[in-house]
Amino acid sequence: MLDDFLMRAALAGVGVSLAAAPLGCFIVWRRMAYFGDATAHAAMLGVALSLTLSTPIFASVLMISLLMAVTVSTLSGRGYAMDTLLGVMAHSALAVGLVAVSFLSGVRIDLMAYLFGDILAVGKTDLAVIWGGAALVLVMIGYRWSALLLSTLSPDLALASGISPRREQLVLTIALAIVVAVAIKVVGVLLIAAMLIIPAATARRFSRTPEAMAVMAAIIGVCANIAGLALSYHFDSPTGPTIVCVVAFLFVALNVVNAVFRRTNRQLSNGQNVA
Repeated sequence: MLDDFLMRAALAGVGVSLAAAPLGCFIVWRRMAYFGDATAHAAMLGVALSLTLSTPIFASVLMISLLMAVTVSTLSGRGYAMDTLLGVMAHSALAVGLVAVSFLSGVRIDLMAYLFGDILAVGKTDLAVIWGGAALVLVMIGYRWSALLLSTLSPDLALASGISPRREQLVLTIALAIVVAVAIKVVGVLLIAAMLIIPAATARRFSRTPEAMAVMAAIIGVCANIAGLALSYHFDSPTGPTIVCVVAFLFVALNVVNAVFRRTNRQLSNGQNVA
């Protein structure tokens, strides 16, 4: 089964979706979308480091992503607004990474694969890394779920309950770095944030509990990955961007359906009140 490149690609997409879904929910709840984008952009520096030192891409990207996330968390609130700091560091890291890669001699580099992903080239080793990283993220978030929720809803209440919001922020930071490292092969540096945010944002309007939102975000992400892979194969379009287009379409379509449903319910309710 794993000898089929389409099956490996589908399994890789499912693994990334399962890891990104609960983490994406916390990013949406905490309004950390730009934080996720900055961490993803920093991954390009990790790619350059990996190619320079001939180290595994996963390890280098994970290290640089962690370094970026911890640096931003440390510098925030020290004279710089968070959005300004993230903007400076995100685009600087991406630019430096691209320039560093361009100076590498004797190495054939497909920048498009790193920027937009190359899910069809996922091998068995890549698949093991993706699912191993996804399992680690799910275990981390599952183990800290209650503490993460409480520190997200009310940092003061979390402190009063003996929970450190900064520690929970660090847990999310590590989980985010792992997801970025495993997802770079699937959707690339520029599209990782989309797979973190859009499924969670889509699920938000249709979920009554945090747990339901995480599960629904995972389902949306998995469906978008499989549908995007099929459409990409059929129309010979770039796979990573096609997956993001599908999940963006789901976001628009489901929100339109939700708006129509709510409007219809209001009209029916008003009609019953008049009668």
